Amino acid sequence: MAVYTEVDVATAEALLRTLDAGTLTSMHGCAGGIENTNYFVHSDRGDWVLTVFERLGFEQLPFYLGLMQHLARKGLPVPEPRTDATGNFLHAIAGKPASLVNLLPGESIATPMLAHCSLLGVTLAHLHTAALDYPHQQPNLRGIAWWTQTVPVVRPHVSAALAQRLDEELDFQQRFHAAASTQSLPRGPVHADLFRDNALFDGPPDAPRLSGVFDFYFAGVDHHVYDLAVCVNDWCVDLSTGRLEPQRAEALLRAYHLHRPMSAAELRALPAMRRAAALRFWLSRLADWHLPREAALLKPKDPVHFERVLVDCIAQPWHPAL
Repeated sequence: MAVYTEVDVATAEALLRTLDAGTLTSMHGCAGGIENTNYFVHSDRGDWVLTVFERLGFEQLPFYLGLMQHLARKGLPVPEPRTDATGNFLHAIAGKPASLVNLLPGESIATPMLAHCSLLGVTLAHLHTAALDYPHQQPNLRGIAWWTQTVPVVRPHVSAALAQRLDEELDFQQRFHAAASTQSLPRGPVHADLFRDNALFDGPPDAPRLSGVFDFYFAGVDHHVYDLAVCVNDWCVDLSTGRLEPQRAEALLRAYHLHRPMSAAELRALPAMRRAAALRFWLSRLADWHLPREAALLKPKDPVHFERVLVDCIAQPWHPAL
């Protein structure tokens, strides 16, 4: 989260009145991510997250907010957008789209244990299943078309060796995604950004509960196994080296497979999808690092981490034994 658009108290108070969300008691900006402006907003009727969208437009956001509403109403631990008297969940602040969602309980886990990975696998399987009847369609906007556009943009800012690695991996992914075997893999709405800082846990340490999954603003229709690859590349790797930790990965995949059985084709595709997920986040971090936007609170993340993840995916492809 970051703050690009300053939201004053009067504006927040007006939005709370429109949404019948209580009287403002306090608010402060969030510094965690880099895409949108976010504030924690507290009222006498609850705790909320106010988001002002900096890149997504009014025409794109109904997909994301509607998906969150769809999943929350099916019992998933997902923030539900607050609606006005007419049922509208999309609003405007400073001419930009904005939304207010309930703040979920719990805290993110910096170092996931096997239990956390298993809980994530169960929740992701339920999310994929619950989203299958969501009626709206929108592609993953950070998919292969975006990779193809972004590699030439970041290439001038990196060394010749890294530029070659980018070009080689993009070529591999273009061929992989064009194959009939890849195109036939199961698809549906996916989160596409479910890192460990986008999930919340509460409960005692020996019996944790996954209490929330949030930040759906990279969601889109894509392969389910790609969403799993995104999770494996964050929840199941060593952050200092980028290397896979197989025990955590097996815990995540086994729990997922128990609730949404994976096909043999999906399991075969997982190593290449892990490379795809690593490329996607390496590219976005390269762009944020070398071409940053101005924000009141902004901490771009080091792109080297996902270069290491990609290198490990190529050198040691992992095939789960389920």
